[in-house]
Amino acid sequence: MLKHVVIWKIKDPTQKARHAATVKAQLESMRGRIPGLLAIECGVDIGYDADPHDVGLVCEFTDRAALDAYQQHPLHVEVKKVIGPLLTARHALDWDA
Repeated sequence: MLKHVVIWKIKDPTQKARHAATVKAQLESMRGRIPGLLAIECGVDIGYDADPHDVGLVCEFTDRAALDAYQQHPLHVEVKKVIGPLLTARHALDWDA
């Protein structure tokens, strides 16, 4: 199994709540729809840290090949088109679990 974690900041802080909700809904819309994507969870920061990122994603994939396929999957490509303009400061981490 492979874990994939990504965090972002919302580009427009005046639209943080609305844009974060859009990002969360879009990302979670992929649940159960991409082969090899075992689990997907998206969360919005609760404001605990003084300088947080705003949205986080945790995915589990069967293996590296599934992560590679996900990156090019048409549904993921369409989701990125919607959420990409809303986000900045992307950081990712992947590991074998």
